[in-house]
Amino acid sequence: MKKNNTKFSKEIVKGFERAPSRAMLRGVGFKDNDFEIPQVGIASTWSEVTPCNSHINKLAELVSSGIERNNLKPVIFNTITISDGISMGTEGMKYSLVSREVIADSIETVAGCEGFDGIIAIGGCDKNMPGCLIGLARLNRPSLFIYGGTIMPGVYKNKKIDIVSVFEAVGKYAKKEISEEELKNIEEKAIPGPGSCGGMYTANTMASAVEALGMSLPGSSSQAAISKDKNLDCINSGKAMKNLLEKNIRPKDIMTRKAFINAITVTITLGGSTNAVLHLLAMANAIGVKLELDDFTKIGKKVPVLGDLRPSGKYMMSELVKIGGIQPLMKMLLDAGMLYGDCLTVTGKTLKENLNKVKKYPVKQKIIKPLNDPIKKDSHLVVLYGNLAPDGAVAKISGKEGLRFEGKAIVFNSEEIAMKAILKGRVKKGHVVVIRYEGPKGGPGMREMLGPTSAIMGKGLGKDVALITDGRFSGGSHGFVIGHVSPEAANQGPIAIIKNGDQIIIDAKEQIIDLKISKKEIKARIKRLTQFKSKYKKGILAKYASSVSSASKGAVTDLFE
Repeated sequence: MKKNNTKFSKEIVKGFERAPSRAMLRGVGFKDNDFEIPQVGIASTWSEVTPCNSHINKLAELVSSGIERNNLKPVIFNTITISDGISMGTEGMKYSLVSREVIADSIETVAGCEGFDGIIAIGGCDKNMPGCLIGLARLNRPSLFIYGGTIMPGVYKNKKIDIVSVFEAVGKYAKKEISEEELKNIEEKAIPGPGSCGGMYTANTMASAVEALGMSLPGSSSQAAISKDKNLDCINSGKAMKNLLEKNIRPKDIMTRKAFINAITVTITLGGSTNAVLHLLAMANAIGVKLELDDFTKIGKKVPVLGDLRPSGKYMMSELVKIGGIQPLMKMLLDAGMLYGDCLTVTGKTLKENLNKVKKYPVKQKIIKPLNDPIKKDSHLVVLYGNLAPDGAVAKISGKEGLRFEGKAIVFNSEEIAMKAILKGRVKKGHVVVIRYEGPKGGPGMREMLGPTSAIMGKGLGKDVALITDGRFSGGSHGFVIGHVSPEAANQGPIAIIKNGDQIIIDAKEQIIDLKISKKEIKARIKRLTQFKSKYKKGILAKYASSVSSASKGAVTDLFE
């Protein structure tokens, strides 16, 4: 090993003056030899808060054993997780995006304080991935990420179901299409055990993006939470970490602009979550790579949607796992010249080298379409601009809902009010539902609108109603939905001036989102707006609101330039 592989830990444990430090470490099990070898911090997001993370303590122990086998010293520490699925539609959801920053801050804090020479982070629920990667990027020490893995589907009436099935069942119950008993049956069957939400929702999207980025071991994104493959993924991380330390390979060597383009490309082909836009921008900011909203547009023009995966498609992540995960997809894209093969990864090899021996998908599989017969010839992630979103908005347009929508605004100043209106039948065919003051600053926290979008789908209005918001969407949301509207209402963005009955045009082909009123009227309405005042004066939400950037820049809290 190179001498610098204990660069950080030696400051903590070397020399007579560090005897107090060593004494403290002996109290948690350190022996004489442990002071001579690299220390590897294992950031665990284990918690009983959510099934996404309820098994990660066991994965952390496997990682620890893999580290020890390679003559490195493991140190497990915890960071937080929250559950979108539990808090969705409540005040608590305001803490969801905030948790991304807390996770990043806590990993940076512990690793920076304790002098770890390398870091392995394990994440399950969807804010874990970007939170961990932002923390690893800031530290820029030999690092890798392990995904906790996907949940297995629930089964009800011989059909596979998941958490989104429950949200949509709420809409069906409100419409009196199903009974209270049936709603309860779906509720009881949807979540059979540990693992992240089972479609190509945000967790599986971000895990796939991280693997494409090169920051996790091959296959890590496409494994069941409870499986031999996931256990091996954890054990093998020890050997990978030893190699990273020996070669001093750091996140800045891996998380390059080319690697981010690879991540965006894979995200698009899988039909991934709109949250990927927000998170990839934030991760790029953390590592110092220039990435902008327009990059998603440029890449999206050349990249098709190939994955027939929920929520817009038919299949679950567990079914993709069975046919080989995302590795054959990446090999297909590489062979077609759509990925940069020379990008370095946490294996110490390039992406091309990692994919060299990957086999093709089974011939009769229907989950991943061929390049010559895509689900959609270009990206489903569409960045829109116009007088309603001068700094951009992000739409998730699968093509099933059409490419253009024009309708009358029905305006709500919070998610809760909108949800009640949808369930009570106030939202009708031809409406554009506007949910505002839910942006990064205005929420604060930029809540996900899974409740409203699922209720709209459950009410059978998916093709007849559009929804726009300065908040964001769950990876489980589908329909004609546009989020991340910037500037947000709290920053006096045009979304704040929309009135009931205003005509709104959304054109995904032309990439336009416009309010059909004159420039003069827009200026007059903005002039009449009063300064937004948050009701949060203390605590983490107040701190977050005071420092968070626009969604168009990733909603980061450390953009001080």
